[in-house]
Amino acid sequence: MRESFPSEPPSTPRPAPPPPAPTPASAAAPAATLRVCVLGSGSSGNSTWVEFGGDAILVDAGLSAQRTRRTLRDCGLDERKLRAICVTHEHTDHTCGIARLHALLGIPAYANTGTAHAARNVPDGCWKCFSTGQPFSLGPFDILPFSLPHDAYDPVGYKIACGGACVGIATDLGMATTLVRGQLSGCNLLVIEANHDEELVRGATRPWRLKQRILGNQGHLSNSAAAALIADVAGDSLRTVVLAHLSRDCNREDLALETVRADLAARGLERIRVLAAHADSPTPVCSCGCI
Repeated sequence: MRESFPSEPPSTPRPAPPPPAPTPASAAAPAATLRVCVLGSGSSGNSTWVEFGGDAILVDAGLSAQRTRRTLRDCGLDERKLRAICVTHEHTDHTCGIARLHALLGIPAYANTGTAHAARNVPDGCWKCFSTGQPFSLGPFDILPFSLPHDAYDPVGYKIACGGACVGIATDLGMATTLVRGQLSGCNLLVIEANHDEELVRGATRPWRLKQRILGNQGHLSNSAAAALIADVAGDSLRTVVLAHLSRDCNREDLALETVRADLAARGLERIRVLAAHADSPTPVCSCGCI
């Protein structure tokens, strides 16, 4: 026989529980940011990783494919995010890894027709061509290639915007033209050539013809010229500068950093972080806007 229980007096219905509070923005998943890592920079090879969320591109692939992939692993960067290689010019220290990376990862290389034609070490099937000065998009990246003065067929720098941030890259140029200054203005992060100290070039045991090439308007940017360019284009948004393509024989890291930092300090821009890229090791991974 089922046991019976005395009936209870009716009770007032409980109010429905309140809806859960919205998750605070600070506890939500972090928003994607534009991140940059110079994998290596110098006469032996140049390559820069630019990443936003699940997508990434390389600017130049002048390191071997094996070294590129190893460096990405060491930096905690995922090669599966790679969508393309954007090439500045045809010299082998910017292109030697393209063909193998294309074969291994299936990623295309983007360049203007002059660079694609001149890069004999890259098969024709690797290329997708753009027109210098005409913006194009790759996934989330808005990319503007702009002309640089350098002794190559049609060299370019890149202004890459994504997620409200912008990075400017100009790693081989003999002088800072008005066009270059205009395109590099308004960036959060710059990768800029600081190739040599002019006095070290003049005193080096190198053929005079090579010295003329380095110092000429189609050659490479000196520390002092890089410092002036950076200070001229530095706006309120600029937070980080990476000095690239430092010469092993005609420059020193401490000299390049001191020259650029002194020029920035003279203009009240000490807040800008300045670091140097190396030929044989990567920079830290920098977020655009980091200090």
